[in-house]
Amino acid sequence: MTVTGFIGKVCMWPLRAIINASVALGIHPNTLTLIGVLINVGAAVALARDHFLPAGAIMIVANIFDFIDGQAAQQTNTVSRFGAFWDSTLDRFSDIALFLGLIYLYTTMGRTDYVMVAALALTFSIMTSYARARAESLIEKCKVGFMERPERIVLFMIGAFTNRMGAVLWVILLLSIFTVADRIYYTYLVLNGKTVPRGRSPITKVFTRAFFWTDERATLAYDIMVIAILLFVWLTPPIWIADPTAPDMGLWAWLDVLAGPKGPVLP
Repeated sequence: MTVTGFIGKVCMWPLRAIINASVALGIHPNTLTLIGVLINVGAAVALARDHFLPAGAIMIVANIFDFIDGQAAQQTNTVSRFGAFWDSTLDRFSDIALFLGLIYLYTTMGRTDYVMVAALALTFSIMTSYARARAESLIEKCKVGFMERPERIVLFMIGAFTNRMGAVLWVILLLSIFTVADRIYYTYLVLNGKTVPRGRSPITKVFTRAFFWTDERATLAYDIMVIAILLFVWLTPPIWIADPTAPDMGLWAWLDVLAGPKGPVLP
């Protein structure tokens, strides 16, 4: 039992009850999907207004609906190709809404740098899904790369609850870039009948395994990646802390304080 596997099993207990209640009430799975998107828009508004804790709570509720729609469809035998299309399309609207909320917030804060980080993270997040969809119209399967939608949503929640959204955006951006590149290169290899490189030395094996990420959730490798991400997010301070004496600072900010003054800050 891995850490992420244990968390998943614990979360499934209340989710099963919600799924059974939705089935008993006769709510159509497509309706559940739509409800989840509308609630996520509320989370985006909360992010735009700098209300991170309420945004995190709203995201939890929204993504309960996002998770149970597929399970409810299976239990009610209403799985359809349109339902899969509907779910995938509305997921993109949910993602865009959350990113737009942050872009609006950073615009009002005058943080042009994080407006660009959020915009690029949005771009590569959408490209992650597009690359897989387009690839699987050419090859059988292209489920490679770490940063998929469930990971993005969990990171959004972590950023909201810990006030570390700046670090979360960097993680989403960088790992989404790797995931898009991974899927492009993997599709190229499959279409040309080439094998995925595995590396010869221990170092190259680690690199190729990380780049061509195929480890499932709830595995030891997945746990290690999650722990590394959480450490990075926690050690990076909130981006709007300018006072070095402010509480709850991350490691990097304290190192800057210890290093001494760096001269005047340009406007």
